[in-house]
Amino acid sequence: METPPSPRKTIPSFTIPVDSENKATQFHPFSLTSPHMLAFHLAWLSLFSCFFSTFSIPPLIPIIREDLKLSQADIGAAGIASFVGSIFSRLAMGPVCDMVGPRIACATLSLLTAPIVLATSLVSSPTSFILIRFLMGFSLANFVVNQFWMSSMFSGCVVGLANGVSAGWANTGSGLAQLVMPLIFTAISHFNVPSFTAWRLAFIVPSMFQALTAILVLIYGQDLPSGNYKEFKKTRNNSKEGDDNFLHVLFNGLKNYRGWILALTYGYSFGVELTIDNIIAQYFYDRFNVNIQMAGTIAATFGLANWFSRPMGGVVSDAMGRSFGMRGRLWGLWVVQTVAGLLCVSLGRVSSLWSSIVVMCVFSVFVQAASGLTFGVVPFVSKRSLGVISGMTGSGGTVGAVVTQMLLFSGSEFSKQTSISLMGLMMIICTLPLTFIYFPQWGGMFCAPSLDPNSAAYQYHLLQ
Repeated sequence: METPPSPRKTIPSFTIPVDSENKATQFHPFSLTSPHMLAFHLAWLSLFSCFFSTFSIPPLIPIIREDLKLSQADIGAAGIASFVGSIFSRLAMGPVCDMVGPRIACATLSLLTAPIVLATSLVSSPTSFILIRFLMGFSLANFVVNQFWMSSMFSGCVVGLANGVSAGWANTGSGLAQLVMPLIFTAISHFNVPSFTAWRLAFIVPSMFQALTAILVLIYGQDLPSGNYKEFKKTRNNSKEGDDNFLHVLFNGLKNYRGWILALTYGYSFGVELTIDNIIAQYFYDRFNVNIQMAGTIAATFGLANWFSRPMGGVVSDAMGRSFGMRGRLWGLWVVQTVAGLLCVSLGRVSSLWSSIVVMCVFSVFVQAASGLTFGVVPFVSKRSLGVISGMTGSGGTVGAVVTQMLLFSGSEFSKQTSISLMGLMMIICTLPLTFIYFPQWGGMFCAPSLDPNSAAYQYHLLQ
């Protein structure tokens, strides 16, 4: 009997240039080419819906606080709760991505948290309001999925840009929520619906939107250029990489000091951005006596700047990397975040409405670009535990937001404008540890690459 020929391994073909790992070496944000650019659009749209949901509450705080009889301490505690919820979920999401892939991780989290967004319409007390904000914060762990997915699809020469655009476009969800939720509330009120009922009905929109994006990810998403994680794990299990279990992947990332420094840095770029998203509408409403629609519009300009500012950070990181290597990426991050800190100090010191708006807009560009620059470095820290490092850095952002909100914006003895200036000083100080990051094969901000080939080879093995 004639032996049938063994099947040949099919080599995937792509309509976009790729490297040896099938990762795209070009980035075309207005293309829907599968799998690279389709994954990009699904990733940013899904995270966009999560940001929209999470920050759909702050622009309606003036109405909600009157209905639920919320004190300033209650509002501050709810803001902290929304960040605490995402700290642990972001840290856990990294290893989850390493184990099951970004597609399943993203869709599952969005589908689990969409009903929580809808349940906002049922809150009846300060305690239930704080609990809802805590649970809604879990959805922000999709940020880790977003960055992991982009790092899995795009090569090192464009990964900073891909990470920056994907996260930047997604983060505009927080700004759009500031603009749209007051409009939805107003539209519902025009049908003679009482205001205390109208704000509750408004939350149907973000919950349905989040569920829809999760379904799209499940149907059209793909984990890797060569297929989904299920097939990848089968292939990996036939090699020695199959020995990597959950704990091994987790601890490999946790012992990398570079991840902890980037987490601290990100805590005072993205963490500050989250804090501003939480307090800025109320700040303009209370300090300058503007109405709720105007306060929401002003606050929206801060979040909507992510459309170009965070991607610009990715562009700068890749450009500095091409010209100066890792040293360029680190210096670029330090300079941009330090300037953002100085602008934050200025924001708290200006006293007129229009001066505050101008400084806030310029500040938004720099602080969001700093976030993009941070994730221009993250993909180079550990290939073996990329999800863990992404999770650590992402969690650092929410830890920074929690610490800042707790110290400065939760019944603090300082005025809001003084607290904003102090937050800027914290940004400047917490950016300094970047000087300690060193890669033996690439160097650091002040140090050249190692001349010891054995040390460099060992450290490179740890990065794998």
